Amino acid sequence: MSRSERLLDLIQILRRHRRPVRGIELAEELRVSLRTVYRDIRSLIATGAPIDGEAGIGFVLRAGYTLPPLMFNAEEIEALVLGSRMVAESVDEPLACAARNALAKIAAVLPDERRDEDESLGLLSAPRPPTAPDGVELVFIRKAIRAERKVWITYGDVLGKRTDRRIWPIALTFYDRTRLLAAWCELRQDFRHFRTDRIVALNETAERFPKRRRVLMREWLELESVPRQD
Repeated sequence: MSRSERLLDLIQILRRHRRPVRGIELAEELRVSLRTVYRDIRSLIATGAPIDGEAGIGFVLRAGYTLPPLMFNAEEIEALVLGSRMVAESVDEPLACAARNALAKIAAVLPDERRDEDESLGLLSAPRPPTAPDGVELVFIRKAIRAERKVWITYGDVLGKRTDRRIWPIALTFYDRTRLLAAWCELRQDFRHFRTDRIVALNETAERFPKRRRVLMREWLELESVPRQD
């Protein structure tokens, strides 16, 4: 590995962590000496990388620091291309279109020697089995998740009984044949999972979640080991 590649890897490792990472942990992941890590961090700081911390405590990369896409290595390009191709097969057409556009943008900024790698990769996305049609447009659900806003839904259970719910949508899980929406349900006063093909109506509201979505996500992940459906 060249020094420039190692410096980029060091930035990527720091970017994955929100809390300080000890130098010895960085050295182990990069497979270099602790002295090399400290020297590389000094070099990055000298070039403007917003790294805080010190030896013995750890280092953290402040939010907002970005690298141009042309720095993607071969495996990262493979991951992006394959992931984009899989999303492009989604029944959520706006999301599928966004995946195709993102793939085109990535290819456009790659160096010349990698410009056609997205076309020549030996990684393909297989056709998916028939999917249960969604009862509402997923774009509205994704919008509510991003905006952290409550929505009203009319939901039909496995027996076809319908109930009106005001929920706080926090995550969508895409399975081969269906999608599950994780949300806090005000009716049940608990986290619930809703199949999107059973949501027969959805109305947006201007009400924001009383908690930030990342807090709700953490609580949901801690409480739910096996998804429960209504």
